[in-house]
Amino acid sequence: MPNTQISAIICTHNRDTYLGAAIDSLLAQDFVGEFEVVVVDNGSSDRTREVVEHRSHNPRLKYVFEPIIGLSVARNTGARVASSEILAYLDDDAEANSHWLEVLYSAYQDNPKLAIAGGKVTLLWPEGTQPPRWLSTGLSANLGAYDLGDSIVYIDNPGKTPRGLNYSIRRSFLEEIGGFDTHLGRVGTKLLSNEELQMTELALQRGMQVAYLPNALVAHNVAPERLKRSWFFNRGWWQGISECYREQLAGKAGLGQLQRGSERFVRGLYKTIQYFPDPAERFDKIVYAYGQIGYLNAAIQGLVFKSKKE
Repeated sequence: MPNTQISAIICTHNRDTYLGAAIDSLLAQDFVGEFEVVVVDNGSSDRTREVVEHRSHNPRLKYVFEPIIGLSVARNTGARVASSEILAYLDDDAEANSHWLEVLYSAYQDNPKLAIAGGKVTLLWPEGTQPPRWLSTGLSANLGAYDLGDSIVYIDNPGKTPRGLNYSIRRSFLEEIGGFDTHLGRVGTKLLSNEELQMTELALQRGMQVAYLPNALVAHNVAPERLKRSWFFNRGWWQGISECYREQLAGKAGLGQLQRGSERFVRGLYKTIQYFPDPAERFDKIVYAYGQIGYLNAAIQGLVFKSKKE
């Protein structure tokens, strides 16, 4: 589309159940100006193409197939296909508030130093389902929940970076750093993450800003399989691996990782005992400790690989 001001991008992999609602929430945006919606089909084998084709009469909608599996790969493909300076990423199982694009676009227009922005995320539970007693506020973040309050916050701690499911970035910054790092980010069933955290670090190093915008609201569907404890253990394991990889990419590999991982593992076990009477906090700390095993496993593999190369 000519003179497109902002591009909304959905990267999707076998999520046809939720995808239609995600696309519809973008096509229905109350945006004063021109925008486009880009769907990157990341090697799906379900009805994804059919879901998009059902809406192909809308001229705002673009479809591209990316056969190389990986969220960061798909995000880079979406950026390449999109035509705007501002790129807004929505997960394929999320639904954006009708003012989502307007809030994001205005923030970039008002602040030339803004590199990354994202907003509040609420959770949509499956019909007839209540949050389990063992789910802490901290572990809710693994389901996508993100709330830093009702005021704009400029992020100076990368750990508080906006969630990837409700995320936007300035194209010029993305190109400057060479795109999303394909060593991080989900690859099929491997729940790698931390790519957004790394992006925030790179933005802050360059004197740019990262913002939390409470009015850029998105609701995230909680899939039934994510209400099992085993999913959180798996997520924690991959979170640990992701943190290890991120440190290695930042030049912090080596024996220090073994010390850091061991200290965090012991701290997790200690807090598990400390919070034993509270089922939610107890489970939170167990998952944290388990994640450190994933971190240590990746760190050891990194050291072995390094010694073989030498």
